[in-house]
Amino acid sequence: MRKPTAPAEAPLLFEGLTPSEPGTAPAVPGAEGHRSRMRDRLLRAGPEALDDHEVLEMVLFLALPRRDTKPISRALLGRFRSLAGAISASPQELREIEGLGEAGMAALKTIQAAALRLTRAEVMDQPILANWPRVIDYLTAVLAREQIEHFRVLYLDTRNRLIADEAQTRGTVNLTPVYPREVVRRALELNATAMILVHNHPSGDPTPSRQDIDMTRAVRAAGEALSVLLHDHVIIGNGRWFSLAKEGLI
Repeated sequence: MRKPTAPAEAPLLFEGLTPSEPGTAPAVPGAEGHRSRMRDRLLRAGPEALDDHEVLEMVLFLALPRRDTKPISRALLGRFRSLAGAISASPQELREIEGLGEAGMAALKTIQAAALRLTRAEVMDQPILANWPRVIDYLTAVLAREQIEHFRVLYLDTRNRLIADEAQTRGTVNLTPVYPREVVRRALELNATAMILVHNHPSGDPTPSRQDIDMTRAVRAAGEALSVLLHDHVIIGNGRWFSLAKEGLI
């Protein structure tokens, strides 16, 4: 006589979880389940589906796979207030975040490097003056959160396309030395026919100083003597920018 067949054993479920829908990955408990759900949401719905702290968690998980990255991401946002602030923070500042370590710091700076290259790619091989909003986005990404003054020059060809974006000098919190002859000499080396000067004000206020205006006019005069045109001098602040050309100060 055949024994009755025992009913199939029901799957064991972790508390608070339900069986997976057909065609989806099985539910996973704990931190790994949280990461799995974030990955799925990112791949299905795109970057905008994740909040800032979730983006930080995902980035840090790649560098710190055995750590719970949620407290670290929360600490980063508490200290630097935004994703952009966290990835652009200096290594000295990042060392103050408990649990981040060298691997976590390197992950954040890698994301910053990738972001800058992405924004820079959008202005390469394009007429700069016809793509001004993207140029400002790029310059803001590069300079807005720097804590000392940086002076850069965008060198352009005859069609106003970007040949080179070069950091010339670094200064203090409120002063950067600039040598007009060196700026123009470099333009000649690159066969550039035009330039845009750029620097930041760590105070956040992009209003030009008297020294900024005088330096700009000195560079313009040096360039005109050798047929190199100065289009503008842009000062980047915190969420604001100032064009000396637009304001009639060149």
